Amino acid sequence: MTELKYMSGFGNEFSSEDPRCPGSLPEGQNNPQLCPYGLYAEQLSGSAFTCPRPANKRSWLYRILPSVKHKPFAAVPCGNLTENWNEVEPDPNQLRWLPFTIPKSAEKKVDFVAGLQTVCGAGDAKSRDGIGIHVYTCNTSMFNRCFNNSDGDFMIVPQQGEILITTEFGKIMVQPNEIVVIQQGMRFSVDVFGETRGYILEVYGAHFELPDLGPIGANGLANPRDFLCPVAWYEDRKVATGYSVINKYQGKLFACQQDFSPFNVVAWHGNYTPYKYNLKNFMVVNAVAFDHADPSIFTVLTAKSTRPGVAIADFVIFPPRWGVADHTFRPPYYHRNCMSEFMGLIEGHYEAKAEGFQPGGASLHSMMTPHGPDTECFEKNSSAELIPERVAEGTMAFMFESSFSMAVTKWGLQTCQRLDKSYHHCWESLRSHFDPNWKPSKQE
Repeated sequence: MTELKYMSGFGNEFSSEDPRCPGSLPEGQNNPQLCPYGLYAEQLSGSAFTCPRPANKRSWLYRILPSVKHKPFAAVPCGNLTENWNEVEPDPNQLRWLPFTIPKSAEKKVDFVAGLQTVCGAGDAKSRDGIGIHVYTCNTSMFNRCFNNSDGDFMIVPQQGEILITTEFGKIMVQPNEIVVIQQGMRFSVDVFGETRGYILEVYGAHFELPDLGPIGANGLANPRDFLCPVAWYEDRKVATGYSVINKYQGKLFACQQDFSPFNVVAWHGNYTPYKYNLKNFMVVNAVAFDHADPSIFTVLTAKSTRPGVAIADFVIFPPRWGVADHTFRPPYYHRNCMSEFMGLIEGHYEAKAEGFQPGGASLHSMMTPHGPDTECFEKNSSAELIPERVAEGTMAFMFESSFSMAVTKWGLQTCQRLDKSYHHCWESLRSHFDPNWKPSKQE
């Protein structure tokens, strides 16, 4: 496959046309009486028409046939994809999962949609307020079928295996240590190249945006220029046996049939696009004097709520960096939080729990559930020599943090059979170091 091309920038006004059809973008207007090449004009709106200009999201697609040409939608099985947050009783415990099992292709062919499983979430797609966290485990490419999410945005975080995503806007290749965001309503299909696994953060009612930088200044964290969106690519392909469009709508799956590929967009322009980002491009800021800074300094993207400073969801990473703080316990501190924290590991070993937390697994620390370093991490770092050191080298952990109190699904607690019931043991050997006769040393 030839190397894919991309356009650079976050939320830019882009325009692109497939080079096979030069001049396919109308000039000076969006919806001419007759479009070039006999194409249909179709707008995809990611926001209300009346949103303020900075928040107004839309793109115009010029396609061989409009997306309205399909048979009626009918309900199809959802598998382990759900928005039922009440199927099991709440569980406030610290939860950790071993790496989620990838089905063997020799035993069963599973594509991206069939391999979607919901771990936890909260809220309601109908009221456009909530979050879902899923994993995908698959071994087969999607064939003559695509997916679109009418409920919200998908942030896809590959952990094992690269994925080739064909969208209405063009093709995107995504590897582990990259993320891709497919925004609400965008149709896409996923090709895989072996056993494949990753995580998905779904948000209803908001789009991801770059966090404000405040005192950091104009530069830092994820830079807009490092986000990439695809260039136009189309296929004019008839599918006599039927092409399936799978639609996630109000938490359920529906499918319709049509006799042509939906990836028939010859040209497009707008600011509502899919995009990808390489996590290695993140510019880390950190404490360089004393104390451990809050993890919010590692926020890549945020989906804001209506409350200032409170996110529906933040996507936070813990990349390789230098640790130099003096007089400081450098790993993450013990903590109880009014937010919910779901963590995953793409590669390496997480600094606060070098054992047990594995790539392809996950953990959930729910609202006000205490968490922090395991015993080995605490003892080692309480007496470590505080010299400059590389932290998390060869590692990439991430966190989906949310203001929602998330419920775990039956699949997450029971069906997947990957829940690590020994997780709490990592804190059991913590011992008291209290000395009522302690006096400060002269060196202090």
